[in-house]
Amino acid sequence: MLIAIEGIDGSGKGTQAKLLLDRLLAANVSAALVSFPRYSLTHFGRTIGRFLNGEFGALNDVDPHLAATLYASDRFESKSFLLEQLQQFEVVICDRYVASNTAHQGAKRNGAERRALQDWIAQTEYGVFALPRADLTILLDLSAELAQSLIAKKAQRDYTDKKADIQEADVSYLSSVREVYLDVAAAEVNWQRVPVELDGQIRSIDDISHDIWRIVSLKRGS
Repeated sequence: MLIAIEGIDGSGKGTQAKLLLDRLLAANVSAALVSFPRYSLTHFGRTIGRFLNGEFGALNDVDPHLAATLYASDRFESKSFLLEQLQQFEVVICDRYVASNTAHQGAKRNGAERRALQDWIAQTEYGVFALPRADLTILLDLSAELAQSLIAKKAQRDYTDKKADIQEADVSYLSSVREVYLDVAAAEVNWQRVPVELDGQIRSIDDISHDIWRIVSLKRGS
């Protein structure tokens, strides 16, 4: 079973993916966690780090087809590793997966152009690169404004020396990414939305983890 944890930057994907892994292991379910992009582990992961650090220009200077190809290529470079994990473990959790590409690059286009770009990304990742599809995608939903307050508290990352990379620093962009995520989640049957905030306040990590565990348990039992 392949589970993808998705959401805008700052929504707690890494934290919740690790908690889900711990709960699965505690329940005697063999499980593994893979985080994308694999910044320091792949050629394309390192190149993504350069992109997010602003080496190739501002966010909108790079055509989204080219940016999408970087992220898809990082997964393609990791494909054999991911397939090995799926063969070895009952559950593999991905902290970000293909949907991150769809949402982040799709946010840079509108209307028919957005849909065409999303179809192009799907064809690249699933068609050309033949990556496995997620059995379950969990969207951690959070407003861009609250997300930026959490981004400011992040520890140092290995791909940037900045407090926020070029995506994290743009609240308007993050709002657009969230919009795309919500549209996709509403249209896909294997997506589940988990709210990270309630009445303008961040929910507790444990409450969010409980919701995720309930969703995963029901999916595994179905």
